[in-house]
Amino acid sequence: MSEENGSSKGKARADDAGAHSDEGSSSGGRSYRIEALAKGLRILSLFNHDRSALRVKDLADLSGIPMPTVFRLVATLEEEGYLERTASGMVRPGTSVLALGFAAVQGMDLVQTSEPTMRELAVATGETVNLGVLYNDQVLFVSRIARRDTLIAAGIRVGSTVPAVFSSMGKVILAFMSEDELNRTITGESFAGRWGPHAVRTMDELAKQLDAARSDGYLIQQEEAIPGLSSIAAPIRQADGAVVAAINVAVPSAEYPRKQLVQRLLDPVLAAAGEITRRMGGTTHAY
Repeated sequence: MSEENGSSKGKARADDAGAHSDEGSSSGGRSYRIEALAKGLRILSLFNHDRSALRVKDLADLSGIPMPTVFRLVATLEEEGYLERTASGMVRPGTSVLALGFAAVQGMDLVQTSEPTMRELAVATGETVNLGVLYNDQVLFVSRIARRDTLIAAGIRVGSTVPAVFSSMGKVILAFMSEDELNRTITGESFAGRWGPHAVRTMDELAKQLDAARSDGYLIQQEEAIPGLSSIAAPIRQADGAVVAAINVAVPSAEYPRKQLVQRLLDPVLAAAGEITRRMGGTTHAY
């Protein structure tokens, strides 16, 4: 064994010893810090809007944690569903992070504030009502009131995600992003996968829809995310004017051609979005 290898392994063992220590001294007192947990959380904290996926080497470099320890932490977080591998072998947050985030979302003011208005909208229209926020390039469904006799097996529930580029809620949120933020959020990979027959496939197609959403203050999608399902969505703003969420009504396409979507659902959806915006301290915009 070379001196370099021996030194590296010794450092890793020492690091692991600290990682497995449940207790230690802090200013002469007793500490309950668990180093292994702290290091795992440090790894997870490295991911953000601009770093949605990283190489294991990047994690080691950014965290300052030795590579052997990072390798074991990543393996453990993968097993528990907090990290997952991309097709290119990079690492990104997994579904367990999403579930944990959703548990926090359920306690958000947004969900609690929106519930009465969503129920009123569901009663008024007799259709499925959804509330969504943006999660990277996906829409995360944070609240949902389903139509009782739902005819389309969409498989959507609270905690589900759908690519924002195929979702009416996603697109009304994207429409009010800055150009730089939009370009960081949406890439060519955002259009991948098999979705509805009318799904947009390019940034140019998407840009036209976003322009219309900004101008109109709402967006209609017809069978983009799910065959047989259409929806109409409007943005929700918080006190600083930023669009933080969207509400939509989802309906069977066979029952609602575009003209019917506008005539029967536009005013109720805009009114609901406006009411939630006001409850969030925001101001509705005239379009």
